[in-house]
Amino acid sequence: MTKPLLLPAAAAGALAVVLAAALSPRPGSGFALPVRGSGRATATSSLPRTRARSSLASTPTAESEGAASSASAEGSAEASSSSSSFAAPPDEIQRRRNLAIISHPDSGKTTMTEKLLLYGGALQQAGAVRTKGEQRSTQSDFMEVEKARGISISATVMSFDYDGLRVNILDTPGHQDFSEDTYRALAAADNAVMLLDAAKGLEPQTRKLFEVCRMRSLPLFAFANKMDRPSLSPYELVDQIEEEFGLEMHPVVWPIGDGERFKGVLDRTDDVVHLFDRGDRKSKAAVDTVSLDDVETLRERLDDDELFEKLLEDKELLDELIPPLDMERVMRGEQSPMFFGSAMTNFGVQLLLDKFCDMGARPGGRPARRQEEAKGKKAKEAGLGAPDDDDDVDDELIPPDHDEFSGFVFKTQANLDPKHRDRLAYVRVVSGKFERGMKVGHSRSKPGKRYNLAQAQTLFGSDRESVEVAYPGDVIGINNPGAFAIGDTLFTGNDKIAFPGIPSFSPEKFAYIRNPNPSAYKSFQKGVDQLLDEGAVQALRQRNDDGGGPLILAAVGQLQFEVVQSRLKSEYNVDSDLEPLGYTLARWADGGWDAVDKADADGKLFGIMIVQDRWQRPVLLFRNDWKAASVAEEEKYLELKPWSKPPSF
Repeated sequence: MTKPLLLPAAAAGALAVVLAAALSPRPGSGFALPVRGSGRATATSSLPRTRARSSLASTPTAESEGAASSASAEGSAEASSSSSSFAAPPDEIQRRRNLAIISHPDSGKTTMTEKLLLYGGALQQAGAVRTKGEQRSTQSDFMEVEKARGISISATVMSFDYDGLRVNILDTPGHQDFSEDTYRALAAADNAVMLLDAAKGLEPQTRKLFEVCRMRSLPLFAFANKMDRPSLSPYELVDQIEEEFGLEMHPVVWPIGDGERFKGVLDRTDDVVHLFDRGDRKSKAAVDTVSLDDVETLRERLDDDELFEKLLEDKELLDELIPPLDMERVMRGEQSPMFFGSAMTNFGVQLLLDKFCDMGARPGGRPARRQEEAKGKKAKEAGLGAPDDDDDVDDELIPPDHDEFSGFVFKTQANLDPKHRDRLAYVRVVSGKFERGMKVGHSRSKPGKRYNLAQAQTLFGSDRESVEVAYPGDVIGINNPGAFAIGDTLFTGNDKIAFPGIPSFSPEKFAYIRNPNPSAYKSFQKGVDQLLDEGAVQALRQRNDDGGGPLILAAVGQLQFEVVQSRLKSEYNVDSDLEPLGYTLARWADGGWDAVDKADADGKLFGIMIVQDRWQRPVLLFRNDWKAASVAEEEKYLELKPWSKPPSF
């Protein structure tokens, strides 16, 4: 029997958000066989193979890009590109892979990211989430507050070359207070790796994130982590996922023992057993392979008759009961390849990386709203560029081989280089070829306005390296002059394009934030503005407040407030005071201000706080779920919604 999802109030709104637009199904992401050379074994091959270890990757070094903005507005410059000048070469599209790593907190996401970087050749030594002695910190958890708390609070991107492929890994926060950042990263991903703690199985946050992956139609790879500790039976782990999610699991590798008796894994694609030695956790594990057909050698290497007999029994049982791996079903989200291992001790990480490179979805197309750009008098008459969602705008699929460049901002980050107080926008390239110095349109800017992307970087945690070109599937960082916000679309060509915006969750915590030191006003204001641009928290104000009144911070969880105050102190050297408000949820009134005024005049909003969001749209703050449900039911004209979607144009 399928078990009910255990979703908090914020999660319910989050899932509605995903259905609304930003996490809509990904058309055009069908499976294609690898194109890395003739004679290569595919995921379903019965022939053993070895993978050449790439020496292409090297750890990028941080570069100081100066204080100058890389995206300077250039008035009403016309698009000067020809229709095919920004088309991406097919082979560059095919060699891109990206994935988001998701899980419940403390399941090992960041450790897994480090080990994938280690085996991908991007790191010489893996870091630790909590450092001791001479251990280095992780590449993805680079902010001071992350190092201090030992948790990820922000999604990070690591890009590297491996075996002729370009791999982009998005390490996401697991804590539910930072779910928004995880959901934004999933909007930019083509694949997801779901980590499970093998001793605990499915956990609340894992359930919630799985539903998001299903709504996004993302191919899902499952990895049962921490097999070096006493664990649930692998059969039990498979059954949990199949029963609760209705997703057919296909174990690609199968564990041999667990805890102290964890000996390695069987690769079911070629019937080769990978035996591991417990060595240095910071370096690659020593691996010894034995064919399952070499019975005597395998028995000797395992040195455990019980595990040997169980391995043979499991092999026979799996071959008889488990349906074959069908990559078309994987791409449709109906079947999931499953792996077992231990990221901490490097068991099974190399196999996961290799199989993902073979099986993972290539960059796919994205639905977008598209309209011809009007200019001058025509634009004024049409009202283009206004922050609304015109129902007359047609939706269409923008494929990766589209002749023009397009991409969307899914994250912004301040102070990657604290010395220069820089701001970076993370852009997922959807179609065409990015070229440094190109001029792009912006979905929310006036028609004809262009921005010069003079600088761009590939990302490796907090480190950056200048990039000249990028292709569909890549994630690049561009300097943000303050014009680019989460969900914005950048494009070339004569048609204005807007991918679905990335909506915001319904917050559950509210507080006034105040500056206790008037002499630090400028630094305080700058810090608050930049952290709000990141989406670290949401900002609400009283109606018609143009910025002079008290600012209300709205967050999914209390930890978000603590992180904002910590970053204000560490990055901007300013103190802050928070004054909590007694409200527990927000609802956006899509009926508009006229509907809110009517309900208020009729006395229907007693005890409810009326505020506006950054787009001056009405938001109602409630003290409890009952009141919110009552108003929504009785005053339907308010059109209350638990999420907000930014304007497309």
